[in-house]
Amino acid sequence: MKIARQAKIIEIIQDKDVETQEQLAEELKNKGFDITQATVSRDIKELKLIKLMNEQGTHKYATVSPADSFLSNKLVNIFSQTVLYVDQVEKFVVLKTISGAASAAAEALDSLKFNGIVGTIAGDNTVFILVRTEEDTKELVQKVKKMISE
Repeated sequence: MKIARQAKIIEIIQDKDVETQEQLAEELKNKGFDITQATVSRDIKELKLIKLMNEQGTHKYATVSPADSFLSNKLVNIFSQTVLYVDQVEKFVVLKTISGAASAAAEALDSLKFNGIVGTIAGDNTVFILVRTEEDTKELVQKVKKMISE
């Protein structure tokens, strides 16, 4: 039952944008599964689902392949250990890293596919990030600050 339910969860999130656990539980009920929100929450954790921003600016659940997840976790760890501070200038974000770590920090950002990033350029200890909108820039700065403070 659990395997079938989790397979159906993956099928549902691939077919439509599901924003909340409650919405996912409702979709599962419509497919004949007797489920609670708590079970959906456990399934989301076990499936290692992530939330991504879609084209409409809302969030949706998505899958990450195990290899991508492993690499992303490693890069996030490197990122959080090497970035010293972040600053914003209009649609640019500037990261200062420890010496020699800028390329790894830029690679981590690129692999995490944050919304609005057009591109990154890395030097030895500085990363320049061009972001599409100032709103996306502010959101990125907040995410980076959270990542480097944990």
